[in-house]
Amino acid sequence: MTGTRTLIIAVVLTALAGAVGGWAGFQYGRAQAHHTPGLDDIVHHQLGLTADQESRLAVVEEKFSGNRESLESEMRAANHDLAVALSSEHVYGDNARQAIERFHRAMGMLQEQTVMHILAMREILTPEQATRFDKTVLEALSSDRS
Repeated sequence: MTGTRTLIIAVVLTALAGAVGGWAGFQYGRAQAHHTPGLDDIVHHQLGLTADQESRLAVVEEKFSGNRESLESEMRAANHDLAVALSSEHVYGDNARQAIERFHRAMGMLQEQTVMHILAMREILTPEQATRFDKTVLEALSSDRS
């Protein structure tokens, strides 16, 4: 009975130590993270948009959202095809190449659509707002997020 009791205590203490370690790691990571406002945050909360601008942006964002979701779905499907090709063929063959090309086409289209979306948003802004917007876009495209 003492062996079972010792084992149970060891398992409980191990789980407790793991939970405390996980919590401490999460807290440390959260404290180290630097929050930089994203483009959406800047546009909607820091540029002082008028009601008309908000309304016009909503239309632009709704259109982009549908395009983005479709292209992200295409990338997931291409990744699935790649996984199937690699797991069934175990070589970098035609099916794997085609899946990667499919993924790259969708990713390239998403990047183009994103740039067009950013430019469409910019058209709605005043010159002063556009200056702040441009700075944020430049920082986002130039930052090293590693």
